[in-house]
Amino acid sequence: MTTTHLQQLNVGDTLPTLTLAAINRTTLALFAGASGDHNAIHIDTDYARKAGMADVFAHGMLSMAYLGRLLTQWVDQRQLREFGVRFLGITHLGHQITCSATVVERFEAAGEQRLKVEIRTRNQYGEIKIVGDAVIAL
Repeated sequence: MTTTHLQQLNVGDTLPTLTLAAINRTTLALFAGASGDHNAIHIDTDYARKAGMADVFAHGMLSMAYLGRLLTQWVDQRQLREFGVRFLGITHLGHQITCSATVVERFEAAGEQRLKVEIRTRNQYGEIKIVGDAVIAL
């Protein structure tokens, strides 16, 4: 999205969604390597089962990274002023995550026009896994 398009957004407008491929073991291994988060609960089936889980599951920060990708697909990362989330549920193997954002506020701060957007991830069953918000400078 260009700055011109950003200027035209109003409260209630939604941004284009981002739908990712289903979570698989390769994605988890690659994210563990890239992030340095090698917690066994995400990559070792035996460990996950001993912890009472049916299998490994996605890192919460992987889904937050997906939300970051959603935001930076329509705004340069230098325009992000705030970005925070709350984790609500586990993203299991096979879950296909869709990221979405809705404009909830337009305001001015520090001499610049800004948008506040609510962001969230859902799996293919409609279950919300992460909610949060971001502030973007126009």
